[in-house]
Amino acid sequence: MRGSVPARAVAAGAAVATVAAGLGVRTVADGDLAKYAGDALYTVLICALVALCAPRARPVVVAGTGLAVSWAVELLQLTGVPAELSRRSAVARLVLGSTFNAPDLLWYAVGAAAVWAVLAAATSRPCGPGPRTSASR
Repeated sequence: MRGSVPARAVAAGAAVATVAAGLGVRTVADGDLAKYAGDALYTVLICALVALCAPRARPVVVAGTGLAVSWAVELLQLTGVPAELSRRSAVARLVLGSTFNAPDLLWYAVGAAAVWAVLAAATSRPCGPGPRTSASR
Protein backbone atom coordinates (compact mmCIF):
# COMPACT_ATOMS: atom_id res chain seq x y z
CA MET A 1 0.00 0.00 0.00
CA ARG A 2 1.16 3.49 -0.74
CA GLY A 3 1.81 5.66 2.25
CA SER A 4 1.86 2.79 4.70
CA VAL A 5 4.86 1.75 6.73
CA PRO A 6 6.29 -1.59 5.56
CA ALA A 7 5.55 -4.48 7.92
CA ARG A 8 9.25 -5.23 8.39
CA ALA A 9 9.92 -1.67 9.54
CA VAL A 10 7.07 -1.93 12.07
CA ALA A 11 8.44 -5.27 13.32
CA ALA A 12 11.96 -3.85 13.63
CA GLY A 13 10.63 -0.86 15.54
CA ALA A 14 8.64 -3.17 17.80
CA ALA A 15 11.78 -5.20 18.52
CA VAL A 16 13.74 -2.07 19.47
CA ALA A 17 10.85 -0.77 21.60
CA THR A 18 10.57 -4.14 23.34
CA VAL A 19 14.26 -4.18 24.26
CA ALA A 20 13.91 -0.61 25.56
CA ALA A 21 10.84 -1.61 27.59
CA GLY A 22 12.71 -4.58 29.05
CA LEU A 23 15.63 -2.40 30.08
CA GLY A 24 13.21 0.17 31.45
CA VAL A 25 11.40 -2.37 33.58
CA ARG A 26 14.72 -3.50 35.03
CA THR A 27 15.63 0.08 35.98
CA VAL A 28 12.34 0.92 37.74
CA ALA A 29 11.37 -2.44 39.24
CA ASP A 30 12.96 -5.48 40.75
CA GLY A 31 11.96 -8.87 42.08
CA ASP A 32 9.08 -10.82 40.61
CA LEU A 33 7.59 -7.83 38.78
CA ALA A 34 10.76 -7.22 36.79
CA LYS A 35 11.38 -10.93 36.24
CA TYR A 36 7.95 -11.83 34.94
CA ALA A 37 7.56 -8.63 32.91
CA GLY A 38 10.91 -9.57 31.38
CA ASP A 39 9.61 -13.05 30.58
CA ALA A 40 6.55 -11.65 28.79
CA LEU A 41 8.70 -9.12 26.93
CA TYR A 42 11.13 -11.89 25.93
CA THR A 43 8.30 -13.56 24.04
CA VAL A 44 7.15 -10.23 22.60
CA LEU A 45 10.69 -9.73 21.26
CA ILE A 46 10.75 -13.19 19.71
CA CYS A 47 7.37 -12.49 18.10
CA ALA A 48 8.70 -9.21 16.70
CA LEU A 49 11.64 -11.10 15.22
CA VAL A 50 9.26 -13.69 13.73
CA ALA A 51 7.22 -10.86 12.19
CA LEU A 52 10.43 -9.31 10.88
CA CYS A 53 11.35 -12.57 9.13
CA ALA A 54 7.80 -13.40 7.99
CA PRO A 55 5.93 -10.08 7.66
CA ARG A 56 2.87 -11.66 6.04
CA ALA A 57 2.37 -14.32 8.70
CA ARG A 58 -1.01 -14.34 10.39
CA PRO A 59 -1.15 -13.05 13.98
CA VAL A 60 -1.79 -16.53 15.38
CA VAL A 61 1.29 -17.87 13.59
CA VAL A 62 3.51 -15.03 14.82
CA ALA A 63 2.29 -15.40 18.42
CA GLY A 64 2.32 -19.20 18.32
CA THR A 65 5.85 -19.34 16.94
CA GLY A 66 7.09 -16.85 19.53
CA LEU A 67 5.48 -18.88 22.30
CA ALA A 68 6.89 -22.16 20.97
CA VAL A 69 10.42 -20.74 20.78
CA SER A 70 10.14 -19.26 24.29
CA TRP A 71 8.90 -22.55 25.73
CA ALA A 72 11.61 -24.49 23.87
CA VAL A 73 14.33 -22.27 25.33
CA GLU A 74 12.86 -22.63 28.82
CA LEU A 75 12.60 -26.41 28.52
CA LEU A 76 16.15 -26.54 27.16
CA GLN A 77 17.23 -25.15 30.52
CA LEU A 78 16.33 -28.52 32.02
CA THR A 79 19.35 -29.98 30.20
CA GLY A 80 21.96 -27.72 31.78
CA VAL A 81 23.32 -26.65 28.40
CA PRO A 82 22.12 -23.03 28.72
CA ALA A 83 23.60 -22.82 32.24
CA GLU A 84 26.99 -23.89 30.93
CA LEU A 85 26.82 -21.48 28.00
CA SER A 86 25.65 -18.69 30.32
CA ARG A 87 28.75 -19.14 32.47
CA ARG A 88 30.86 -18.45 29.39
CA SER A 89 28.88 -15.67 27.71
CA ALA A 90 26.74 -12.74 28.82
CA VAL A 91 24.90 -12.92 25.48
CA ALA A 92 24.02 -16.58 26.07
CA ARG A 93 22.79 -15.66 29.54
CA LEU A 94 20.48 -12.99 28.07
CA VAL A 95 19.20 -15.17 25.24
CA LEU A 96 19.03 -18.61 26.86
CA GLY A 97 18.83 -17.95 30.59
CA SER A 98 20.26 -20.58 32.87
CA THR A 99 17.71 -22.10 35.24
CA PHE A 100 14.32 -23.65 34.50
CA ASN A 101 11.43 -21.91 36.25
CA ALA A 102 7.95 -23.30 35.54
CA PRO A 103 6.07 -19.99 36.10
CA ASP A 104 8.06 -18.52 33.21
CA LEU A 105 5.99 -20.69 30.87
CA LEU A 106 2.84 -18.83 31.92
CA TRP A 107 4.41 -15.40 31.45
CA TYR A 108 5.64 -16.36 27.99
CA ALA A 109 2.01 -17.18 27.15
CA VAL A 110 0.96 -13.75 28.48
CA GLY A 111 3.45 -12.10 26.12
CA ALA A 112 2.29 -14.18 23.16
CA ALA A 113 -1.36 -13.43 23.93
CA ALA A 114 -0.61 -9.71 24.03
CA VAL A 115 1.14 -9.90 20.66
CA TRP A 116 -1.74 -11.87 19.16
CA ALA A 117 -4.28 -9.34 20.47
CA VAL A 118 -2.37 -6.35 19.10
CA LEU A 119 -1.73 -7.95 15.71
CA ALA A 120 -5.28 -9.27 15.38
CA ALA A 121 -6.68 -5.82 16.16
CA ALA A 122 -4.27 -4.14 13.75
CA THR A 123 -5.06 -6.50 10.89
CA SER A 124 -8.83 -6.77 11.34
CA ARG A 125 -11.18 -4.83 9.17
CA PRO A 126 -13.09 -1.98 10.78
CA CYS A 127 -16.69 -2.66 11.74
CA GLY A 128 -19.54 -1.04 9.91
CA PRO A 129 -20.76 -0.96 6.37
CA GLY A 130 -18.26 -1.54 3.63
CA PRO A 131 -17.83 0.67 0.60
CA ARG A 132 -20.87 1.09 -1.57
CA THR A 133 -20.70 -0.66 -4.88
CA SER A 134 -22.87 -0.19 -7.91
CA ALA A 135 -24.61 -3.47 -7.02
CA SER A 136 -25.58 -2.19 -3.54
CA ARG A 137 -27.07 1.11 -4.76
